[in-house]
Amino acid sequence: MTQTELKATPASSPPPHGHGETRKWTDYFTFCTDHKVIGIQYLVTAFVFYMIGGAFATAMRTELATPDPDFVTPDVYNGLLTLHGTVMLFLWIVPAGAGLANYLIPLMIGARDMAFPKLNAIAFWMIPPSGILLLSSYFFEPPSAGWTSYPPLSLTTGQLGEGIWIMSILVGGTASILGAINFLTTILRMRVPSMPLTSMPLFCWSMLATSFLILVSTPVLAGALILLAFDLLAGTNFFNPTGGGNPIVYQHMFWFYSHPAVYIFVLPLFGAISDVIPVHARKPIFGYRAIAYSSLAISFLGLIVWAHHMFTSGTPPWMRMFFMITTMVIAVPTGVKVFGWVATLWRGKIAYTSAMLFALGFIATFLIGGISGVMLAAVPFDIHVHDTYFVVAHFHYVLFGGAVFGVYMAVYHWFPKMTGRMMNEFWGRIHFVLTFVGMNLTFMPMHELGMRGMNRRIALYDPQFTDLNVVATVGSYILAVSTIPFIINAVWSWLYGPEAPANPWRALTLEWQTTSPPMIENFEELPVLKTGPYDYGLGYIPDRDPPELYGEEVPA
Repeated sequence: MTQTELKATPASSPPPHGHGETRKWTDYFTFCTDHKVIGIQYLVTAFVFYMIGGAFATAMRTELATPDPDFVTPDVYNGLLTLHGTVMLFLWIVPAGAGLANYLIPLMIGARDMAFPKLNAIAFWMIPPSGILLLSSYFFEPPSAGWTSYPPLSLTTGQLGEGIWIMSILVGGTASILGAINFLTTILRMRVPSMPLTSMPLFCWSMLATSFLILVSTPVLAGALILLAFDLLAGTNFFNPTGGGNPIVYQHMFWFYSHPAVYIFVLPLFGAISDVIPVHARKPIFGYRAIAYSSLAISFLGLIVWAHHMFTSGTPPWMRMFFMITTMVIAVPTGVKVFGWVATLWRGKIAYTSAMLFALGFIATFLIGGISGVMLAAVPFDIHVHDTYFVVAHFHYVLFGGAVFGVYMAVYHWFPKMTGRMMNEFWGRIHFVLTFVGMNLTFMPMHELGMRGMNRRIALYDPQFTDLNVVATVGSYILAVSTIPFIINAVWSWLYGPEAPANPWRALTLEWQTTSPPMIENFEELPVLKTGPYDYGLGYIPDRDPPELYGEEVPA
């Protein structure tokens, strides 16, 4: 029995528009409403900004190789820090997750496109202007308060640069809100009739949770930034203490978005890894409902943990206790996911493809970030290491170990579907080794630096920290080099790689039940589910590719 059974179309029914056709390469440079084109536009744009943000990080690490200002000045360092943080979060991770969601969600639920195709295209075309505004802010007195843009007490420097920075985030945030509305509507209203919520791929569950978070938290950040812009450009005193304002209110509003934002960044990749591991381990996902509902739990709990970033901001004891408890509790649904992934791997017939290697790296590095996150949830420890490199290490193990490894994993897994070509597995493994080694060399020493008291967001430091900073800088150079085999592999494979079959991984979710790349309207006819999305290892399916690849037995 196959997973899908195509509905018969009456002979009198005309074929859908674009039946059997695929897009031309020129479509990817136009205002196109096809969700697949928009998804690739998001991904390519995000990778461009990833390279820019990585260049900023490499310049910062070069300066930090020595305790003296011998590569860039402290002011330039502060500007690079602000740009690195905002580029990586708002122009790399968020658009990359949106790109995956745009490409995959309609295919996974059997729809022909997103619910609002024109709104979808508008949301993408807000990203390049947002990026241009953000990068241009550096040339107009760049913000000096770090990427969080905490308002300086005087509010007298960097007004123009801050104003442009604020505008770029507002534009990007609006794009996120438009995308979230589209994802929620598409998932809830456009699934094929044979697909109940409890038969959706887990990536769709993760995007439900992500979209809810975006709609609740992003407007709060927008409000905070608009008020900050009034303080900077119009002379109001919402956050300026010299005029009776309260800068702590800005911190509350900023972190009400910015801690849920961590889950906005990683929840889409939680869903992606939940779809990748069963395919390459040839096992059903362990605890489907638990993993699905844990995404919703993370979405809810993520809204009530923000003040653990403010334990040193004069928060009262009752507030410290409340947010310490909620921050520790949110580790439970995250742990449920990790347990489900590991249990799925247990005794599976694992194929160590590039996608699976990055999935394993995702679990390992994200777990380290999760453990250090529980440590930071404890008030005494958080106060001890607040504003040190321990926090930098934690943050990057969560977001680089989670989001970046997750995006690479997803690209290697779905590249054949997107392009109709297979990526080179040898160079994919080289890419993984360089990324894994470089990432751990860069960020693991920062735990020790933080425990020994090295402050973050500064270009100058005590010479006693030099050795560990040299190690971290070498690691950052390896990370920079690691992108080279990936880019060459992706471009060469897209142009000249071996042609991919429709379902090279023999997966069961609906996106693999159409051509690679899919036709313009995705399916010849709307499919009907006949098996679950993760029913691997439950019997040989004769019309799939030969099972010997994964060691499955062929019945006599």
